[in-house]
Amino acid sequence: MSTLEKIVIMIVITVPLAFVGFFVLIITALMGHSSFYVPYIVVIFSMILFFVANKLFNFITKGMTKKLQLLFLALLLVAVGIYEGINFYERSLATLDDQEVDMSLYRPFDNDGRLVTLDNKASLQIEADLPVLDGATALYPLYAAFAQETYPEKSYSIEESEVIVSKTPYAYKNLISGNVDIIFAAGPSDRQVEAAETKGLKFDMTPIGREAFVFFVNASNPVDELTTEQIQSIYAGEITNWSEVGGKNQDIQAFQRPDDSGSQTTLEKFMGNKSLMKAPTDDIVTGMGGIISETANYTNYRNAIGYSFRYFSMDLIQNNEIKHLAIDGVYPDKKTIRTGEYPISKEFYAITTDTDNPNVDRLIEWILSDQGQKLVEETGYVPVGN
Repeated sequence: MSTLEKIVIMIVITVPLAFVGFFVLIITALMGHSSFYVPYIVVIFSMILFFVANKLFNFITKGMTKKLQLLFLALLLVAVGIYEGINFYERSLATLDDQEVDMSLYRPFDNDGRLVTLDNKASLQIEADLPVLDGATALYPLYAAFAQETYPEKSYSIEESEVIVSKTPYAYKNLISGNVDIIFAAGPSDRQVEAAETKGLKFDMTPIGREAFVFFVNASNPVDELTTEQIQSIYAGEITNWSEVGGKNQDIQAFQRPDDSGSQTTLEKFMGNKSLMKAPTDDIVTGMGGIISETANYTNYRNAIGYSFRYFSMDLIQNNEIKHLAIDGVYPDKKTIRTGEYPISKEFYAITTDTDNPNVDRLIEWILSDQGQKLVEETGYVPVGN
């Protein structure tokens, strides 16, 4: 067989193989893990072409070819084993995400005693024109308790009822769109304020309790406390290794939350004049088959740091694999929030805009009463004025 004939055969084999490889790459990318499997498949098809070319042009001896094929197969298996092993390890780690808590277990009148209750009947009873409530995940057990004491007994779906929970960013969108009457959340971000103003709305914010903004690390991390300045420097990307703050010689993996979430807005305000560094991201495959980049959930690596609000991360999650840090020498608990010793205590609010529901003001007034504030305290927050 002439060299020209061999070249033609090589082209005839390469073209369909490349065509198949292209579609395999697309399918692989849409399924996720593209950072590993896309180059992995490119290597496989490249080596297949190499061995086909070797068969035609005899670059190396048959004995050496067999050895290379075995070595190549072994390396492929080892690479997949290592990659999937790392994935298995990462999936086994705690990921402090809202979805870890089944909020349907806290529905009014259907919660097996998970919601706190009053000793006596609430002084406010709303029988009609029920204000539609929404809010942050961490506050749902609180405002569900408000509803359980003042609303008629019936089934309240967490998605479609007068008492829903759609997380802070979507709760603000629902309020601005007029789909709900009151949301319970941390203060709005600048973007949320601007979104309201474009519709001619202004947020009316009534403080109903106080909560601590907390930072946490892997339980095995030797660092037990940080200063405000150290945390700001970590999230600005100025401090990048735990050894700089008394820990091990490990790069710091500082996770963040999605934009406009209550905790992310609080972090942005906490940073003062320092700029937040870019957050770690994950490639997410959407329902339409496209890939988008989203802020990565906190994963409890040994070098990780994350943040949330105290009630959510301590009481709802109850994860003993993470450790909450003292800030400026003060550990976050109800006592230090109440006294103001803990340096990052924030108010949370009942937030409204324009509403013609006659019971909105009545409900907020009751929430600020002794009965409402008792529910705030017994749920796990600090009442306002205390």
